[in-house]
Amino acid sequence: MFAVLKTGGKQYKVQSGDTLRVEKLAADAGDKVQFNEILMLGGDKPVIGSPLVDGAAVQAEVVDQIKGDKVIHFVKRRRKHGSQRTKGHRQQLTVLRVTEILEKGGDKSGVMAAMGAGSVAAVAVAAKPAKKAEKKAEAPKKAEKKAEPKAEKTAAPKKAAPKKAAKAEAGSDDLKQLSGVGPALEKKLHAAGVTTFAQIAAWTADDVAAMDEKLSFKGRIEREGWIAQAKDLAKG
Repeated sequence: MFAVLKTGGKQYKVQSGDTLRVEKLAADAGDKVQFNEILMLGGDKPVIGSPLVDGAAVQAEVVDQIKGDKVIHFVKRRRKHGSQRTKGHRQQLTVLRVTEILEKGGDKSGVMAAMGAGSVAAVAVAAKPAKKAEKKAEAPKKAEKKAEPKAEKTAAPKKAAPKKAAKAEAGSDDLKQLSGVGPALEKKLHAAGVTTFAQIAAWTADDVAAMDEKLSFKGRIEREGWIAQAKDLAKG
């Protein structure tokens, strides 16, 4: 029996016991992960998803976190015969060993879902505003117990919220100064909480991998040299 799973924008045909390399997952060596995006199950009675097979899953064990072979890019500029440079890139990968293929019950197995580094970061960021929303929901309940004159006084500070938002926007940098960043990509960076050159200049390798997942542009940050550009722009 085999299964066709999807992860990191790629499809893999796997069987129990297979070892494969996939785009980096947020898991440590020895962890057990589960892929829930199953496109097809093969065997005596093949099942094709529409687009996914309900309840099917592939479970695997993380063997190691590695880097792929070095890929060399030669960059040449038009009409500048003497301008040429070489770039090297090594993609971060996760080595897995497939342990089991589940035809049903994948949604009830309780095994950690296999997610990219960017997805985990997005979940962590989304969890913070939820707590603030709960606190704001509790505030009106306390206000109801108090007298009406006091409730009128607490209504005034609500007008200050737009002013704070305006200051935050005014303090942001023009990220379009970075190579390859246009208005659409700048909006994506703002949505991810990146508004200044100083933030980009302080990115680590894990931050770059997470941002590649969010922006859906694998390797662009390293190819364009955003971190080096951001350091120069932040100083200027």
